Amino acid sequence: MDSSTVQFGLGLIGIGRVWGYVPGDVPPEKDVLDFLEFAFKLGVRYFDTAPAYGSSEARFGKFLRSLTPEERSQTTVATKFGEHWDTKKDAPYIDHSYAAMKASLDQSVERLGSIQCLQLHMTTPQVLLSDDLSRAWEYARSIGITLIGPSVSDPESARIAIADKRYECLQIPLSIQRQDFAQFVDQAGARGMWVAVNGPLARGEMLYGEKPPRLAEAFAFILQRKFQGVILTGTRSKAHLSDNWSAFHQALAAL
Repeated sequence: MDSSTVQFGLGLIGIGRVWGYVPGDVPPEKDVLDFLEFAFKLGVRYFDTAPAYGSSEARFGKFLRSLTPEERSQTTVATKFGEHWDTKKDAPYIDHSYAAMKASLDQSVERLGSIQCLQLHMTTPQVLLSDDLSRAWEYARSIGITLIGPSVSDPESARIAIADKRYECLQIPLSIQRQDFAQFVDQAGARGMWVAVNGPLARGEMLYGEKPPRLAEAFAFILQRKFQGVILTGTRSKAHLSDNWSAFHQALAAL
């Protein structure tokens, strides 16, 4: 595989809400901004967030505004719509109506500025075929977002998305522990879609088994597929991020 075809990306759920196999408290904003600066200096240029990640978009947007124009131009911002955050209940909720998705996207643009990739959150086959979603995609394109597609977690949604020529990207889970979506990664890659693989470490669960795989092995399993895109790892720890970054590049160099 050409080493330029797959990037290392950082999922930002952990900077905005409780998440993970061993969840911890959401860090204060000062620590979050320090962590994002560390990630950027390490070399991370692809960041994945969402309104449903609590305060993630707002905090990431503040970091983006600290970058120089040149640094910002090197950065890929991916976000989502369809799942939202209830600040009063401190919990996510789903609304796939056109009005809700349009309002969500407008707020994301206000928080983040330019968005390079927009994904549908909490995808179902029914929503993928809805008129409201079609209108929402049209609106996204009208404001300059060209890389669009769903984040899927069921086989039928994956099949529909890969067959739909409107979609240039697909976010999908894949790991040594969860291999059932490997065929869809291959199919999307063969079609030329941008594939964002999430859960390479099964939200951290793989690290706590009786015989956890080496990090490089976890990344190598995914990198053996043929696709163009990004492997997303979610962490808010500098040490874990450094370990994942090194393991990813070790696996990439071994191909």
